[in-house]
Amino acid sequence: MPKPTDGRLVWNHSTHIPGLIPILERLCQHDGIGTVTPAVIGRVRGHAPKMLLRVSVPIRGGYKIIARQGKTVQEVFILTTLLQDELENAIAIAMRIN
Repeated sequence: MPKPTDGRLVWNHSTHIPGLIPILERLCQHDGIGTVTPAVIGRVRGHAPKMLLRVSVPIRGGYKIIARQGKTVQEVFILTTLLQDELENAIAIAMRIN
């Protein structure tokens, strides 16, 4: 049986929410995670005091994740073979190791 390879973190933006990249790098090491692509960054009215990652909607081959911290929000696209609850567990594990 071939050894599962780590996922790949795509660097297509120069700006990211502070602290997001280390979490995504740990998430890439989880089995079943393919490509992780941070995308659009924006501002919101609400305030999230600490980093929050939430599975938003399914996309073809994976899920869209919403990362929030303070008044900043960023979309992250994750291509994965995991089911939504498995992905939520993998995110929780990646965030716990801060």
